[in-house]
Amino acid sequence: MEETEDRTAEKRTRKPVSFIVLLIIAVTVTVFLVWYVSFINQSHKTIVLVGDRAPAFTFPGLDGKMVSLSDYKGKIVFLNIWATWCPPCRKEMPSMEKLYRQLKGEDFEILAISVDTLGAKVVGPFMKEYGLSFPALLDVRGTTQNLYGTTGLPESFIIGREGIIEKIVIGPAEWSTPEMVRYFRDLLRKRQAG
Repeated sequence: MEETEDRTAEKRTRKPVSFIVLLIIAVTVTVFLVWYVSFINQSHKTIVLVGDRAPAFTFPGLDGKMVSLSDYKGKIVFLNIWATWCPPCRKEMPSMEKLYRQLKGEDFEILAISVDTLGAKVVGPFMKEYGLSFPALLDVRGTTQNLYGTTGLPESFIIGREGIIEKIVIGPAEWSTPEMVRYFRDLLRKRQAG
């Protein structure tokens, strides 16, 4: 009788141990699968290089009107991916505005795509505070970052008249220096010469 009770007690202790082992295995497999799916999604991020065709996009502007990259075919497009909470983005915006004012009226456009999840609620006041007049587009889902393979903010892509990426700048830059203005003016002259 005592032997039967020992076996029954042993069986009772095996059940919770088996359950805990199975639970640990299930949690481990779940964590691995979540990590693996995340890794696969990141590894499929597009990597855009100089000489590549700029990936197409359409986003709303602050006025709600939809804007596409294709709307600017034949122009030099300065595409900037940024966010209001990004200190380096804030630092470079005034020089972008100076460049924009110098080249406004030519075949040149700045498209500043904000990846702020709060969209117009934070971007509109930011643009007013900094006195920015170039178009701001709203990418609340951050799809541009995958389209262009960005690794941080800000990142800028200079797109030529035919939609080909001419230059990529990672991080903030001083956009209104004489050298930068000359660079953009040379791009603008390419069509006139050709």
